[in-house]
Amino acid sequence: MMVNTKNELTLTKKFVVTSADTDMFGRLKTGSLVNYLLQSAISSADELGFGLKYLKDENLFWVLSRIEVQINKVLKWYDEITVETWPKTVNGIFYIRDFFVKKGNDICAKATSAWLAVDVAKKRPKIIDGFISEKFYALKHKFAIEQIPEKIQNQDSVPVSSIETTYFDIDLNKHVTTTRYIDWMMDTFSVDFHKINYPCDIKLNIIKETMPNEKMDIFRNDNTENVYFEGFNKTSEKTSFRGIIKFCQLEN
Repeated sequence: MMVNTKNELTLTKKFVVTSADTDMFGRLKTGSLVNYLLQSAISSADELGFGLKYLKDENLFWVLSRIEVQINKVLKWYDEITVETWPKTVNGIFYIRDFFVKKGNDICAKATSAWLAVDVAKKRPKIIDGFISEKFYALKHKFAIEQIPEKIQNQDSVPVSSIETTYFDIDLNKHVTTTRYIDWMMDTFSVDFHKINYPCDIKLNIIKETMPNEKMDIFRNDNTENVYFEGFNKTSEKTSFRGIIKFCQLEN
């Protein structure tokens, strides 16, 4: 169910946390949480007239470049939640979109994201002009997280795992889907670590698209409170993504 409010620019979408969305402890996987955000963003763009069909007619497609998610409460199997999302503003070439995740009246998570409208042929970002562009600025004073998603700087780190992309890592744009980067970062920790720790802040920069059957080394630096990650694509010899996760210890 979707309802437009606040000048028909804020969309609210309901979800029920299923067993497929949870980890072995019945907690919502962070990749699944981000998937809820992305599905809500897609629905919002469609409702507001700048979704897949509009961009296809303009020879463009949306690409998520950066996202930050701040988690206040751990959601679990069977929880009924709503995601509120709206286009916030444009910053340079980035289209900024924010989110609230609520259970009842409680804000369980909030997020901000930066998207690119990419030219299909040139594979370069493009600014959308015309009457529809007004919708991107109308709620510039409404925010879930005030600052825009930051550019994550390179840090010294060590390799902790290696992967090769497979069929189910790939989305409709024929590159690795956003949630898999988060899964790869989370998979570098042990079950015992996950048992007592849960992310309370996740930042992700997708720097270079990752294609099917490419090989990647995951690097990590956990010498500080915020754990740094980098995915180096051995096939293209370029950095694919960078991420930072802050974990909070769970109460018994």
